[in-house]
Amino acid sequence: MRFAMRSLFGMMLLVLTLGLLAMAVGQITGAIATRSAEDRGREPARERVFAVNVATFEAVTARPVLTAWGDLRSARTLELRAAAGGTLIELAPGFRDGGRIAAGETLWRIDPADAETELDLARSDHAAAIAEEAEALAGLALAREEKAASERQRELRAQALARAEDLSGRGVGTAAAREEAELALATAEQAVTGRRLALAQAEARIGRSAIATARAAIGVAEAERILADTVATAPFDGVLTEVDAVLGRLVTVNEKLGVLLDPTALEVAFRVSNREFARIVNAEGDVLPLAVTASLASDGTEVDVAGRIDRAGASSGAGQSGRLIYAALETDRLGLMRPGDFMTVRVEEPRLGNVAVVPATAVSAEGRVLVLGADARLEEAEVAVLRRQGDEVIVADAPFGREFVTERQPQLGAGILVRPLRGGVPEAEAMVRLSPERRAGLIEAVRANGRMPEEARARILATLEADEVPASMVERLESRRSGG
Repeated sequence: MRFAMRSLFGMMLLVLTLGLLAMAVGQITGAIATRSAEDRGREPARERVFAVNVATFEAVTARPVLTAWGDLRSARTLELRAAAGGTLIELAPGFRDGGRIAAGETLWRIDPADAETELDLARSDHAAAIAEEAEALAGLALAREEKAASERQRELRAQALARAEDLSGRGVGTAAAREEAELALATAEQAVTGRRLALAQAEARIGRSAIATARAAIGVAEAERILADTVATAPFDGVLTEVDAVLGRLVTVNEKLGVLLDPTALEVAFRVSNREFARIVNAEGDVLPLAVTASLASDGTEVDVAGRIDRAGASSGAGQSGRLIYAALETDRLGLMRPGDFMTVRVEEPRLGNVAVVPATAVSAEGRVLVLGADARLEEAEVAVLRRQGDEVIVADAPFGREFVTERQPQLGAGILVRPLRGGVPEAEAMVRLSPERRAGLIEAVRANGRMPEEARARILATLEADEVPASMVERLESRRSGG
């Protein structure tokens, strides 16, 4: 019995020992397998090569285009104001808003009754002044004759006095006769002085009558002008606007009745910044007569009108910045355009030589581009951005002859190995919008990837935060998450 118990206990110890040995062997085997798996996972990953579209920097002569916005105006505008007061008795058939007026056509006629009366009175006053002048001329002639007669009488009295003195010296004449001759001579001289005064007065009367006649003539001319002002005619062909006149209305002097616009003298006024203004002036500060194209959007299409810069505004204007530019347009297409229309203006700036025109997607905001190195790795170069216009950028100081990436991607940077595709500018990569759950899952997967370089992780996370994410990047990240 004791032998059986000891045999059973020995068997139990043997089984327990074998079990412990099997467990130890299993743990060692699992540890070795885990270590092998970790060693295989830590094998160095192969460097990824990105395919990029490249182009070559070429030195060209470019002509930048400055884009601005302005309003259409008429360079020849006339305010129609009443030059005389009265009642409107006639209006032109086209005297209304939008009506066309021909040069020389009568615009309106004011009742001329009062003006005709004033003209008749002025002519009457003029005739009276002429008659007064004629009478003054006749009086002058008579005054001259009277003066001549009094002078002859004075000569005779002087001769009589000389004879009386001669007789008195010979003792024949008397002193009384001599005194009488002297008195008669003095009276004659006084008469001559009176006639001279009358002649001077007659001559002065001639001057006054001539002045009165001239004033009367001025009055007649003034009355004729007022009568002529009762009729207004158009000085040029045009179109009416702001019309405010009806038959029978009593108008006052200088009252505005409308505005006449010349449809053949259109110009567009647009404002540019000080920096843009400096590019369209010469060394003396005078604006250059550059060619412009003004566009008017009409029913989904644009009507383009050619023109040329004419002048710059004398002042910037209260509360405004930049400079106001005026460009004369070469058109009379009033059927499509009206003063006040909003226009898009494109100005052809002076040419720029030794520059490169590249896609806007190739240049960063800091003016940097990615160029292809000798070992197919990207290098970063700095260029001088001269103009940004639409989908193109004009740059200077570019490394001419070298190839550059035409579209910068978030995953691209200096030192990245690429495979250049030389076939022109690539099409835009397809973009997708992510739902919040999908975006959060991708971001979590990127952050949990311990084998990803920090620089690449930061670029990918920044791209995933955008509203739209490249579809290729989303597909690649999701394939990695699923183990594909």
